[in-house]
Amino acid sequence: MNEHHYICLKQKMMEQPYVIIEPTGEKVPLILSVPHCGVSFPDELKNSYVPEMMAQPDDTDWFVHDLYNFASELGITIIHARYSRWVIDLNRDPKSTPLYNDGRIITGLTTTTDFFGNPIYAAEDKIPNLQEVERRLNTYYWPYYAKIESLLKERKEEFGKVLLWDAHSIRKNVPTIQKEDFPDMILGNNDETTADAALISTALSNLRGGAYEISHNTPFKGGHITRYFGKPNMGVHTLQLEMNKVLYMDDQELNFHEMRANKVRTVLKQTFQELIKTIETL
Repeated sequence: MNEHHYICLKQKMMEQPYVIIEPTGEKVPLILSVPHCGVSFPDELKNSYVPEMMAQPDDTDWFVHDLYNFASELGITIIHARYSRWVIDLNRDPKSTPLYNDGRIITGLTTTTDFFGNPIYAAEDKIPNLQEVERRLNTYYWPYYAKIESLLKERKEEFGKVLLWDAHSIRKNVPTIQKEDFPDMILGNNDETTADAALISTALSNLRGGAYEISHNTPFKGGHITRYFGKPNMGVHTLQLEMNKVLYMDDQELNFHEMRANKVRTVLKQTFQELIKTIETL
């Protein structure tokens, strides 16, 4: 076996940087993305990070793919990240262009700290240089985007239009972003540019039908995934939902809280069912 064949075989054997959960119900024009729930680290990077931090990577959108466990029965394909956002952040601009220009501090494409400014790399020489950033883009970032694009293309060909829902969670309070607690849920669509008005209205009215405080495009307008794929004039719509972790986790934001999660699931499931009806009318 020559070197080229060996490299190709090794690449095929590598785990994809995403996990696909196929729908159990009849397929619908809705795809669910969860880019920040990954907790694994590639073998070649496992010695790069502070060990005790890597064991419990902060800034993870803990259990969000589990929170949406009802989606499969509705006919929705789920794609979620395998690796931690500390490897590369799938919801940041690939050229590290800031998503916001209001002075807030948020972690970057290949962050060197957690949300609270604590260094995550074990040593200075472990911090990725430009060549390493490019490798991570090609190995972990763009394959996730390519798979989303493939799923959207498939659904659009079948239904004529498709909605991508990008699911996130965040600590109740992150002072580096804003001093006040975040609203319970924040629906983002880059100031109503990434989805048809009817879909936005449906999402907001159903989310507000629960016992939660719902904000729209404040303080989050949707990250890079929402902005990159959202092309309503071409039949591809995107919405991002950010939510407080305490809505489905315990007060310490450490453990999954089944009772709280089921309450949220009721609202989310109703929202998805109505969004599916709405997109069919567009």
